Amino acid sequence: MKFLFDLFPVILFFVAYKTYDIFVATAVAIAASAIQVALFWLKNRRFEKMHLITLGLISVLGGATLIFQDALFIKWKVTVVNWIFGLAFIGSSYIGERPLAQRMMGGSVTLPAAIWTRLNWSWGIFFLLVGVINIYVAFYYGLELDEKSREEIWVNFKLFGVMGLTFTFVIAQAFYMTRHIEEEPEAETANDGTSVDPKKLPQE
Repeated sequence: MKFLFDLFPVILFFVAYKTYDIFVATAVAIAASAIQVALFWLKNRRFEKMHLITLGLISVLGGATLIFQDALFIKWKVTVVNWIFGLAFIGSSYIGERPLAQRMMGGSVTLPAAIWTRLNWSWGIFFLLVGVINIYVAFYYGLELDEKSREEIWVNFKLFGVMGLTFTFVIAQAFYMTRHIEEEPEAETANDGTSVDPKKLPQE
């Protein structure tokens, strides 16, 4: 459900584009992002950084697209968002006690420190690559086609391409994580029948 909620502005952008054009779709995406942030705050009484970053960028780049009537700006939004996330993951390997991947998933999964570092770097590189792929699709793919056809290809990539790449990457990460998950040791039973946490036993 949260996955669909996060995609809410992208889905509405896609629908609005297919119904009207890139400029109406951009306006709809800006409004949808604002609504997304508001709904999340009403439910959780806090903001999610990803939503705020997305809202800020789509307001600036989308606003520029509407003001100058040029889709160039909104096409850069996918790249800029992914590069920000990519740099955030990579930067967290050097700033703070734990990498960003561990901060996000460490509460539900226990992994060796080295594995968290690899996962964190892989997420960072993934986001950077998605940003590069978006540049290629938005500005270089299908140069022999007319501008409208190229725009439609990019809009399809923005929803289905990015979602497909992300879904495939998440599945691959899940398989990798299952190979390295550290299981919590089972509680041992003392002579009086009470449970004893092995972590609290004296070490020889």
